[in-house]
Amino acid sequence: MSKKRLLIVFLVLTLSLIVAIPAIVKAIPPRYAARLPEPLRQLNTPKTEVAILPTVAAPVAAESLLGEVIQPTATLIAAPPTPTPIPVANSTATLVPTFTPQPSPVPTNTAVPLPAAARLDGFRHQFQTWNNCGPATMAMTLSYFGLNLDQKETAAFLKPNPEDRNVSPHEMAAYVNSQTPYAATFRVNGTKEIVKRFIANGIPVILEIGIEPPGEYRWLGWYGHYLLVVAYDDAQQQFWVYDSWFGTSDVPMENATTEGRVLTYADVDTFWPHFNRNYIAVYRPEQADLVAEIIGENMDDDIMWQNALVRVQAETAASPNNAFNWFNLGTIYNALGRYEEAATAFDQARAIGLPWRMLWYQFGPYEAYYQVGRYEDVILLADVTLKDRPYFEESFYYKGLALAALGDMEAARDNLQKAAEFNPNFTPAVVALETIAAND
Repeated sequence: MSKKRLLIVFLVLTLSLIVAIPAIVKAIPPRYAARLPEPLRQLNTPKTEVAILPTVAAPVAAESLLGEVIQPTATLIAAPPTPTPIPVANSTATLVPTFTPQPSPVPTNTAVPLPAAARLDGFRHQFQTWNNCGPATMAMTLSYFGLNLDQKETAAFLKPNPEDRNVSPHEMAAYVNSQTPYAATFRVNGTKEIVKRFIANGIPVILEIGIEPPGEYRWLGWYGHYLLVVAYDDAQQQFWVYDSWFGTSDVPMENATTEGRVLTYADVDTFWPHFNRNYIAVYRPEQADLVAEIIGENMDDDIMWQNALVRVQAETAASPNNAFNWFNLGTIYNALGRYEEAATAFDQARAIGLPWRMLWYQFGPYEAYYQVGRYEDVILLADVTLKDRPYFEESFYYKGLALAALGDMEAARDNLQKAAEFNPNFTPAVVALETIAAND
């Protein structure tokens, strides 16, 4: 072959490779793509113009959701509640505990007065492996009780598939309650004072918040993240947290300390509401009454959601352009079984604009739209969320339900099967498949 032909072949192959690189990089699982140089990493992440969920026209009835005020009327109960607002998320596998209970000192069952500062010691920090925030944070939390677990051990239950992008708070609590000798309670509508009372009383607490990654990770955009609170100080107006992604210190690694990363009270007020102020308290079983005392009337589901509604209505009226507030309203209305209002609130949140990762973590729009018969909207949002990242059993599940409602049983079974195979602990998909089979 002549040199000219060799050059032409080389140029054609080079051009073909250049054209194919974006598709190749997009096909690489992000857990591996994260190790590529930044220009290539950005090919694995949606560009700015698609960095929000598909929008809709602002609903005319949205403002009417802010005029109603519901006052709590239920009676406080101290029994541990069923914590999850969305029916699909309520089902997890019931497994036999695998850890042998260890003797532990009997703590006081009466809450101590709230001091101006407090700290918990004895945690063992773990940096998360790729996309392993939930399992790593849970392993860190349980180290306080002397369970020296690796995040691989917690992940075996929490996310059997390493590509799974999300571990929900109810799954975190279920892990503690079914797999350890300790107990956990998941609640919403938290306050800084409740978090401080947990710390002052020797009870670890995990917060689920939104973050904008700092420094070299800023290009990634908005994420959901778990933080383990280890201390607070009212004089400095801040918490300290153990962070599975960024460590235990705000200074470079060579000078890092173990006191925790600073999370200011102002940042809590800004980013915690991205997840309806979710928190998970982890405690010894004999501390159950103490936990109920600290949480107070919000131990009762009805009161908790009613209180959350009043609070978020006021916050939304004060900041009507905050999409997270409207999303929280939708979540609350779902929990109250008021799906038309939930769908309207989610529409308003989408009209303002939500981060494209929003449905990685919270699935309220699927539930509301499914319940009111907006099956095409369920399928649209599921398709957008699963595009290039087929790593969400909840999206496969709701898409399967919507397809079944539209009569496409073959596609419904396919999506439900994908949900069941992706996470074998996700029993709603198995139940739905069994229901379809029984009706064939």
